[in-house]
Amino acid sequence: MTRLDQATAESFAQLTLSHIGREYPHKLDHVLNRPEDAATPSTLHPIFHGSFDWHSCVHGWWQLLRLMRLFPGIAQANEIRAGADAMLAHDRVAGELAYLDRPGSAGFERPYGWAWVLALHGEAAQHEAGWAAALEPLARAFSARFRAHLPKLTYPIRTGTHFNTAFALTLAGEWAAAYDRALAELIEQRARAWFEADRHCQAWEPGGDEFLSPALMEALLMSRVLGRDAFTWWFDAFLPELAEGRPATLFEPALVSDRSDGKIAHLDGLNLSRAWCWRGIGRALGEEHRFVAVTEASAQRHLAASLPHIADDYMGTHWLSTFALLALDEEAR
Repeated sequence: MTRLDQATAESFAQLTLSHIGREYPHKLDHVLNRPEDAATPSTLHPIFHGSFDWHSCVHGWWQLLRLMRLFPGIAQANEIRAGADAMLAHDRVAGELAYLDRPGSAGFERPYGWAWVLALHGEAAQHEAGWAAALEPLARAFSARFRAHLPKLTYPIRTGTHFNTAFALTLAGEWAAAYDRALAELIEQRARAWFEADRHCQAWEPGGDEFLSPALMEALLMSRVLGRDAFTWWFDAFLPELAEGRPATLFEPALVSDRSDGKIAHLDGLNLSRAWCWRGIGRALGEEHRFVAVTEASAQRHLAASLPHIADDYMGTHWLSTFALLALDEEAR
């Protein structure tokens, strides 16, 4: 299972359908202001209360809609469509919006969940259904939060977890290019200010609970912000010893010692997201670039390390197939 075909799509969809509505166990990102704020996940979040946490439920829906668009004949299409009709609806979106208005919710899911909501809305808009119209107010609420937050963020967050700035801007930038010109311009401006002068990346990674590569995620973002010629020049300076296989850490898949530990299981996500980044970087460099074979070989190694394990334990099952789809869909592009 190293290519995105219908059988792979169906296996991913089946995994995600098994948890997209599973309320427990659940990890809340929640501030209690009064006793009555102690409520169940489904009370607090009418749509995104499954999949162990809010953001995983968001990108689980993104994954299901994308799989159904890429493979209309998928066996789970009717189940996905019926679920989306019931969940991605105006009244439920109103409940999610109400949560954002609570005191203490300004930083809720910043920036990872924000970016995934934009991606979900963008994917929903590719379908002839009412899902995008229902989700648009939520997407607009988070795009406004991005526009307010990015000018205040003096320094980018480079850690390889949910707080990573480059990851959020990569997803948000794709949505903004179609739906929010002001946000798209702000993302380009901030990405250039934070990252354009970076040289000789050491790639001291991974950390023990990272699921994103700070180095490769930055490079993928810059591949979206810069034109091909400018990106090629930037990338050669950012990783000038790539031809010699350095930094070696970027080529070696992470070892996952315990897939039942939610933090350690993040490392499977690192392998899958690195595969996505390597392929996106290779595509941005172009078929004639000397590093294209290097990028694809590294992507394959990282996929082989973790793709067979996405269903090993619920700590990975509730989210890993989304990152597997990112990597395999990047190849299909």
